[in-house]
Formats: sequence, C-alpha cells, structure tokens
Amino acid sequence: MAEPVEEQGLVKEITPLSVDFDRWYTDVVRKAELADWTFVQGMMVIRPYGFALWEHIQRAFDDMIKASGHENMAFPLLIPQEFLLKEAEHIEGFAPEVAWVTKVGKGMKELEQPLAIRPTSETIIGPIMRKYIQSHRDLPKLTNQWCNVMRWEMRTRLFLRSREFYWQEGHTFHSTAQEAEDEVHLILGYYRDLAQDWLAVPVDVGLKSETEKFAGAVYTTSIEGMMRDGQALQMGTSHYFGQNFSRAYDIGFANRENQRELCYTTSWGVSTRLIGALIMAHGDDSGLILPPRVAPIQVVAVPILRSDEPSREAVRGCLRTLEAQLRGAVRFKVDWREDVRPGEKYAEWEVKGVPLRLEVGPRDVEAGQVVLVDRLRREKRPVPIEGLAERLRAELAQFHLDLYHRAQTFKAEHTADLIDLAAVVDHYRTDGGFVRALWCGRGECEAQVKLETGGVTTRNFPENEVIEGTCVVCGREAKHRVTFAKAY
Repeated sequence: MAEPVEEQGLVKEITPLSVDFDRWYTDVVRKAELADWTFVQGMMVIRPYGFALWEHIQRAFDDMIKASGHENMAFPLLIPQEFLLKEAEHIEGFAPEVAWVTKVGKGMKELEQPLAIRPTSETIIGPIMRKYIQSHRDLPKLTNQWCNVMRWEMRTRLFLRSREFYWQEGHTFHSTAQEAEDEVHLILGYYRDLAQDWLAVPVDVGLKSETEKFAGAVYTTSIEGMMRDGQALQMGTSHYFGQNFSRAYDIGFANRENQRELCYTTSWGVSTRLIGALIMAHGDDSGLILPPRVAPIQVVAVPILRSDEPSREAVRGCLRTLEAQLRGAVRFKVDWREDVRPGEKYAEWEVKGVPLRLEVGPRDVEAGQVVLVDRLRREKRPVPIEGLAERLRAELAQFHLDLYHRAQTFKAEHTADLIDLAAVVDHYRTDGGFVRALWCGRGECEAQVKLETGGVTTRNFPENEVIEGTCVVCGREAKHRVTFAKAY
C-alpha cells in the first residue's frame, strides 16, 4: 500500500537489487525523481523527469499511429451507469475497480444516475461514435485518446498499479471483420517496435488465453517483457471485439447494398506502466539505465573546475561552445552547479540513468578532448572534441544495441523449455523466469499450473504456430506453445 507522504523522507541509499527487488524498484523511482506517492492513498505524482520520459514515449507511439491515419480525440471522464452496464462481461471484469461519482455540489445533492470514473472508455466512446457513423463511407474510424483513467487497485505500486494512471487508448470501427483484425495486428506490431526499438526491451508477442483476455473481447493480443527479477510484465494489449460492443450499443452502418450491419471494433492501449518496465528491465544497484531514444537527457557534461579563474573560464568557454554545437544533435545538458562536487554529480546522473557523461577539465580543454563515460560500462575514454556530435550519435546508437542485447541475453538465460508439469512445478520452487511448454488450450490445465506453482500464469502464445506434441499438464494433443511466468 502507498505510504503517507509525511512518513516518506528522502531516499539516501538505494536498496541493492539482489537484496529486495521491490524496495530497490521504489527506491529508484523516488531517488531518480520520477514519481512519488501523494496525500491521496494510491495516487502518484509524476515529477518533471518522469513526465519528460513519458512524453518521449508518447511522441514515439503517436508518430506511428498518425502515420497510419489514426486521429487523436478527447472523450468524457465520466460514464453513465446505464452505459457501463450494457456490456455484461465487460462490467463484470471491471466492477471491483470502478470508482463512482454519486453526489455533487455544496449540498451533496444525489445524482439521478451514478457516473463511473472511466477505468477504460469502450462504453462511452461507442455510444458517442455511433452518432458519426451512418454509412460504410464513414468507415473506418481510427480514433485514439491520451488521457488518465482510474482503477481502484487494492495493492498499489508506482507506475505499475497506481489508482490513477496515464495512457493512450485506441478505439477503431470497421466495416469488416478482416479489416478490424488487421488493425489489431498492426497495433500489436507498433507495440513490439515501441518496446524493442525505443525501450530496448525484448518481448514475447502473441495471443492471451481465454482466461487472461480483456473482458468483453473475442480475443486479446499482448507484448510481454521479462524484468530483472524474472517476472513478466504485460506491456501492451490489442483487442479484437468482433461485434460484441457494437451489438450492446447498436453501432451500425449502411453497407454498399444499403443494408444495415453492425461495426467490427477494436481497442488497444499502453500506459505509464512502460516506465516501470524500462526501470525493471534495465536498472542496476546504482539506479536507472535509460534507453537513449526516450531518455530526457542523453548526454550530461560535468565541468571539472580548478581554483584559478583562467582555467575555470577555459572550461566554461569550451562547454558553452559544445552547448551550441550539440543543440539539435543530441539532448545535452551541462551541470553548471558550483556548490555540488563532481563526484556527487556523477552519482546523481548515474541514478537518473543518463546514457553518456562527459567530463571536461582544464587539461582536456588544452588537449582538445573530453572524457566520455557510458552508463553501462563506466569506462573512461578520451575522445576528441572535433566531430563530437557525430561521435555521440554513434555512441548512443551503440548504447541502445548493447542495452537491448543485455536484456535479450538475460531473457534467454532465464527461459526454460519443459515437457511435464512436475518439471514446471519443480522449476518454480527454486527459480523464476519464463517457462515455455506445450499446452492443450484448456482452462482446467491452465488453472492447475497456477495452483501447483503458487501463481504462475500463461502470458501469451504465438499465433498460427504448427505444434506437435502433448500438453504439459494433461497429455492431450497440444494446440499452443505457451509462455508461463509469474507476472506483475
């Protein structure tokens, strides 16, 4: 549960990752000044450094969807109770987490109808978009919104499960099932690219089981990443609804033969949980290690100032020149603070995960060089100032690849292929990570694995994979090669 703000204090030291992963995670979030808890239990404040990180993630994905014709809109925060109740399976899945507005004004006047604070927006967007869809000529409607939502989580964690969080939610309307399913997989591919090409997190891409799918969906697809404690994190989902929501909300159109049909719909979303993902996939005992493409600061420079004024001015002049030369080439910051020692600055920027650090002293200025330190290796390397912009861009590109390969290697080393339930149960007694095994697709076998392993669930499985063999649980013919894991 969230701590009251008045009991929190500054984080002086980060708990080692190997000692207490949960405490390490919270320490890093707070010491890196990404987010903190507030006076409202379970509600977080995202601080400027954390929000800048989210803005870079937003921009990357927003560019992807706009390039394929999607448009951003803004929909109401409050949903009438009657709308929420129309799709029975959907409301049953969300009921425990829904917060309601029932009274307003100075006199606490009862509303005629309770209003739900959106946990997700299918039930309000559908009825609104119905007004703008009459004919097949109006389709497809490719909409997205960036917004906050509320889910009354009982156990909260910064970025992973706060009661209010930020996300994008796409909602699209189509004239054919094939077009809608193509949309689901287009977005799933975007999510994979966002995770791997921007966040440097390798992911498993595939279908969720019937048990794990989104409430009200025909099927759900997801990307699943492995964190450095071996647990899985669902990083994004894309859902095919068929005509389920269109039937509930009468969202139809006149087809080419002027006959009325129901729309086929999708929804999909990623959230500020992605910040939690990159922390847990890349961080170490010293704090964050940020992927360069989303890092608010890609390169930080620390001046090494001596006591004599001429040498101090030479260093300052060099760094002012670098600021001008690097503007627009990389996201560059000079730490000009004179009341903080260089060693303290190094430690602070390591906690904040800045990929590259430059150290610039009087001797470096004389030699026409800077000292380069990357956050992964921490080796000091002198590099010439001439051509520095190109060198830094190349270093950042290599840093991304190294970070991705590091996570990919960790994932491979903590993934096991097992062939029977006893081996799966024994594995999770002493180990974590992913287990890949054959599965018949039945919920009973899925539930048995969860029961006997103390909470291991199916994460997803590849679509259309040809399988030969028998189920790891029951011995029946297998339908899927599924990934099992404990998950956040």
